[in-house]
Amino acid sequence: MFKKILIANRGEIAVRIIRACKEWGIKTVAVHSDVDKESMHVRLADESVCIGSHQPSNSYLNIPALMSAIELTNSNAVHPGYGFLSENSNFAKVLEDNNIKFIGPSSKLIKKMGDKIQAKKIAKENGLTVIEGSDGGVRSYDEALKISKKIGFPILIKAAAGGGGKGMKIVRNVKDFKDLFAIAKNEAKKYFGNDEVYIEKFFENPRHIEVQILSGKNRTVHLYERDCSVQRRHQKLIEESPSPILTTNLREGLFEKTINMVSKIGYEGAGTVEFIYENNKFYFLEMNTRVQVEHPVSEMITGIDIIKEQIWIAFSGETALKQTDIIPRGHAIECRINAEDPKKNFQPSPGRITMCHQPSGFRTRVDGAIYQGYKITPYYDSMVCKLICHGRNRQEAIQRMLRSLDEFVLEGITTTIDLHKKILHHDKFIKSDFNVGWLDNEKII
Repeated sequence: MFKKILIANRGEIAVRIIRACKEWGIKTVAVHSDVDKESMHVRLADESVCIGSHQPSNSYLNIPALMSAIELTNSNAVHPGYGFLSENSNFAKVLEDNNIKFIGPSSKLIKKMGDKIQAKKIAKENGLTVIEGSDGGVRSYDEALKISKKIGFPILIKAAAGGGGKGMKIVRNVKDFKDLFAIAKNEAKKYFGNDEVYIEKFFENPRHIEVQILSGKNRTVHLYERDCSVQRRHQKLIEESPSPILTTNLREGLFEKTINMVSKIGYEGAGTVEFIYENNKFYFLEMNTRVQVEHPVSEMITGIDIIKEQIWIAFSGETALKQTDIIPRGHAIECRINAEDPKKNFQPSPGRITMCHQPSGFRTRVDGAIYQGYKITPYYDSMVCKLICHGRNRQEAIQRMLRSLDEFVLEGITTTIDLHKKILHHDKFIKSDFNVGWLDNEKII
């Protein structure tokens, strides 16, 4: 097994990886910016290295600084977590060239599947249904408008190198197209350094379904699906597994096609294949070549530690699991707790946590890196932790989550805890009568 793993990340995912490494008996190295020196991941790791200032470009995105930290600590593997450099093919290639194991797929596969246009082509070639739209990136207004008219409004303009809703615009008619096309290209350039966009048909009432996979040279297995349809402006808030709306036949067909594609591209590691689901049909959306924020719900229903399996695949090249080993039980729900004020248009709420009491109890889990006295800075993502609850069925999981949210005390900052309570109490959530646009259209706050 690896002797020492450097974690090229921060916050709750860094803590999550450290825990998995400790259970493997692997030494860990935390990297941190100057403002993160008191962070939990720094306290828990065996070693820590400051790699720069609070600006991500000077620290967590600084490849030369990370390579220096790897050399300084004699680390022989790197876990990128999610976000930052987790899907950066250049970083993976630099590690490969220096005989440092990147805990994830090869740099070539990251590049292939990270380009949404190329990924769409690969999915189509391997039997998955893709969303109608442009075959590749469109640069000119005239070309984009012609394609949009052909597939019919409403359409979606998306950044080719994007994610998280950045560079994404819904266009419902011709008269708004020119302005929104220009805005989407500008946002794509600003956030991703690439103004290339593509056109897709927009779905009015979709669910967001994704399949968790683990894949090695020997086989690919799935850990069932997650329903991530409770979103705000294309950002996931609540995820659950299994999806309450899918039948056994729909699941089996989805899993078979997903495993077929992942196996054929020679994927190694943990990954997630995401789909839009509407009118009993699945449409390939994208593949994330990393661990997802919402991976704990899959862990809770299967009893499998995805991070530990990810590390094993990176080390051995193979997955130790067979599909028959993976038996789902019950229902799991995850709420992302953000330091934001929902009453002020989700304005970030940095500050020092003056009181912290985290819920516990039967089948209740908190993945986080916060503690009383910890200061939430304004420089990084506003998610402070994740609360995950498991029940024998969906109703019990909801009740356990509500009980846990009531126990959660975070003072000194404003959070989304009360919003989650309102969502879980809402009749539409209880009946699973919602889609990805529900929260943006319904007054819940």
